[in-house]
Amino acid sequence: MARALQEARAAALRGEVPVGAAVVGAEGIVAAAGNRTRELNDPTAHAEMLAIRAACAALGNERLIGHDLYVTLEPCPMCAAAIGFARIARLYYGAPDAKGGGVDHGPRIYTHPTCHHAPQVYGGIGESEAAALLRQFFAERR
Repeated sequence: MARALQEARAAALRGEVPVGAAVVGAEGIVAAAGNRTRELNDPTAHAEMLAIRAACAALGNERLIGHDLYVTLEPCPMCAAAIGFARIARLYYGAPDAKGGGVDHGPRIYTHPTCHHAPQVYGGIGESEAAALLRQFFAERR
């Protein structure tokens, strides 16, 4: 989670919503990224999506079987679906997202019968620091 938090801080410095993600396997950190939606003018450039894309490219495989994803904020429905499609083994997230989350809030993607793969989910990992980054970011913009 430390690397995901580092990526979130870097995202905030770029003017992006401070969310960071890291894909980790037996080989260590395979890929890490922070949000880049504004920079890339791409609504899909969430930290999770970028980290998954980079990890798949690095490993030469569209599946990340046996890998874990650490992310500072509960993934949105789009990212939750991508995590399932990538066959991530375990998802660790920091702050919950009651408004935009797709794992433990909102549509709860992994509870649907059409979900082909659901990772083990562990919320609240590094929650206080992740939530503080988000609060500070949005407070500065009000």
